[in-house]
Amino acid sequence: MYEIALTREFDAIHYLVGGDWGEENEPHEHHYKVEVVLSGPNLDRSGYLVDLTSLDQAMEEVMNYVSGKTLNDLPEFGGLNPSIEHFASIWCQALGKNLKTDNLVALRVRIWENEFAWASYTEQL
Repeated sequence: MYEIALTREFDAIHYLVGGDWGEENEPHEHHYKVEVVLSGPNLDRSGYLVDLTSLDQAMEEVMNYVSGKTLNDLPEFGGLNPSIEHFASIWCQALGKNLKTDNLVALRVRIWENEFAWASYTEQL
């Protein structure tokens, strides 16, 4: 199985809802790191699992959409607590819409909200 990955960093704001999490219930900013891992058993005729340029462009589109924003205000988070678990799922779904996935069997997004806390979501393709 082949894998290819890219990482990016950006800042965004959120506040947790639906429970009493103290300061986390107030708007605050995180410096997020996102890692996208694509998996597949075969390479294309050029020897690529996926073109890194197209993956980079797809990641940039999602990153530009969320960077500097308050996640709670984005329609994708409507009715959801903007946890890193939900964020990873939403990022994965958005990225999957912008990628050619012919050679892929899985797409995993891992998001860190600090140096020691992360969540991931994997979508089988």
